[in-house]
Amino acid sequence: MCVGKVSRHNVRIWGTENPHATVEHVRDSPKVNVFCAVSSCKVYGPFFFAEPTVTGIYYLNILQLWLMPQLQEDSEDFISEHDGSPPRFHFDIRAHLNANLPGRWIGRASDSDSSSSLASTVT
Repeated sequence: MCVGKVSRHNVRIWGTENPHATVEHVRDSPKVNVFCAVSSCKVYGPFFFAEPTVTGIYYLNILQLWLMPQLQEDSEDFISEHDGSPPRFHFDIRAHLNANLPGRWIGRASDSDSSSSLASTVT
């Protein structure tokens, strides 16, 4: 018997059991969002988000008020890497990172990309 959930969009499951059997699960069950940052000498966090959904503005507040002061206190020589999830791709996040970490952050539309790619995402 399988335990867990599988997205069937890209997966085909072959088995010996009835393929039409249903398994009910609770939607919108309680979840927790946690953030931490890792450097070569320290782990920053964990930071537990109070909100059920992490938005770009909420993530920007975490960067400005919690993470960046700690990173800058420990060292001015760091590179920040951000994945391309929607909250981290928010225009205000990219503008903040470009202004405060020019050439020192990695992610979609970072300032190491052409500046026109950042402007083209707004239009």
